[in-house]
Amino acid sequence: MKNIIDVKLGRNVIIYDFVNIYGCSIGDNTRIGTFVEIQKGASIGRNCKISSHTFICEGVNIEDNCFIGHGVMFINDKNPRAVNDKGDLQDKDDWVCIPTHVRAGAAIGSNATILCGITIGSRAMIGAGAVVTRDVPDNAVVAGNPARILKIKKET
Repeated sequence: MKNIIDVKLGRNVIIYDFVNIYGCSIGDNTRIGTFVEIQKGASIGRNCKISSHTFICEGVNIEDNCFIGHGVMFINDKNPRAVNDKGDLQDKDDWVCIPTHVRAGAAIGSNATILCGITIGSRAMIGAGAVVTRDVPDNAVVAGNPARILKIKKET
């Protein structure tokens, strides 16, 4: 079962079962694993691999050639609440979507959490289970909670 609504799909995209994908764009040759959700306004580049159980929310932009491991969670709200100041359930007017950017060639390890408003640099590597709270430079390797730079890889 696939729930794919109003999606701009590139050529040769592979989407496995049990996904919820709507209002987004996915580039050529990208693979989307089982149990993935990609929300409206998100974009995935070409030649990406999005592994199973990953959540890509509104406002996330993933460029070409990126690897997103199993169970990666993106966040797009710095002040999440169920209700507004009046006590009513929040709707689209009660919060601001804060974008996140993953630059070309980056790799994000399984179960990482990526907070909103940051940029993960080109060819950066995020360790499994990391909690990324600030920008990651190009070619950096980060891990931990909060994620800290372990090294900067030399460009190849």
